[in-house]
Amino acid sequence: MQQLADQFKELDFQSETYKDAYSRINAIVIEGEQEAHENYITLAQLLPESHDDLIRLSKMESRHKKGFEACGRNLQVTPDLQFAKEFFSGLHQNFQTAAAEGKVVTCLLIQSLIIECFAIAAYENYINVADDFARKITEGVVKEEYSHLNFGEVWLKEHFTESKAELEEANRQNLPIVWRMLNEVERDAHTMAMEKDALVEAFMIQYGEALSNIGFTTRDIMRLSAYGLIAA
Repeated sequence: MQQLADQFKELDFQSETYKDAYSRINAIVIEGEQEAHENYITLAQLLPESHDDLIRLSKMESRHKKGFEACGRNLQVTPDLQFAKEFFSGLHQNFQTAAAEGKVVTCLLIQSLIIECFAIAAYENYINVADDFARKITEGVVKEEYSHLNFGEVWLKEHFTESKAELEEANRQNLPIVWRMLNEVERDAHTMAMEKDALVEAFMIQYGEALSNIGFTTRDIMRLSAYGLIAA
C-alpha cells in the first residue's frame, strides 16, 4: 500500500508516458460502457417483463460513457477506441452469440456479473490514483454500477435452480477471457499506479460475492473461480 502511495505521488498526469497509457485505459472504460449500453438494450428484448428496468440501466451506462469521455478531454487525451473494441471482442462475441440463441442466463452472467464486477473492481482501484476531475466522475459511476450488478443477481437468484448448469458453462467459457484482458492492460495499469494483483483480487471478491448471492456454495465458487487460472 505504501508503494502504491509513493507511486501515486510521482504521477504526472500531463506526461506523455501517462497520457499514452491513459489513451488505452480511458478507451476501455468508454467502450465498456458502450458495450453495457447495447447489452442492456438486447436484454430488454430478451426479458420483456423487465424491459423498463433494463432500458433505464442502458441509459445510465450511456451517461457513464459521456462522463469518461469528459475525463479524456480533461487530460487532452484521444482514446484508442480501436484497441478497446479488440479488448472487448471476446466477451462481445460470446454475448452476441448467446443473445442470438436466446440464452438469457449466459447474457446476464457476461453483462450483469462479469462486466459489472470487472468495472467495479477497476473503478474502485482507479479512484485511489485518479486526477481530481476523473475521481469525482468515477465515484459517481461506481455507486450506480452496484445497482446494475444487483439486477443480475436478483434475476439469477430467482431462477437459480434452472439456471445453474448454464451459469457454470458460461463461467467456463468467459472467465478465462477476463484474465487475458487483465494481462493485456497490466503495463498500462502499472503506469497509472494500479497493480494487476490488486485488480485481480478486487474482481474475484466482487465476482465471488455475486455468485454467493445467487446461490452458489463456497466450494462451488472456488471451483468456478479456478477456470480463470487457465489464462492467468
